[in-house]
Amino acid sequence: MKTLTDLPNIGKTLADKLNKIGIKNEQDLKQIGSENAILKISAIEKSGVCINMLYALEGAIQGIRWHGLDNEKKDELKAFYRMFELSEKLSKEGINNFKKH
Repeated sequence: MKTLTDLPNIGKTLADKLNKIGIKNEQDLKQIGSENAILKISAIEKSGVCINMLYALEGAIQGIRWHGLDNEKKDELKAFYRMFELSEKLSKEGINNFKKH
């Protein structure tokens, strides 16, 4: 079983974040998935997530560098991340104060 830092895209910093949310190895990451992992990381590190981290996690799950993700998967992850950002913004500002940009 591979350790997190044996996976593509996962360095010490990201591995530490994954460890904090209970993901200790490749199997744990595959089981939880990239989207759930990013949600859990964001819950403990308010400014600690970005779209590239989501791509990196998905690439690690697939065993490839994130640049090699196919466009369909990138689009799917991008749509998820946009919804995540909107949700974060709404929870911070409240729905009544949300302004369309």
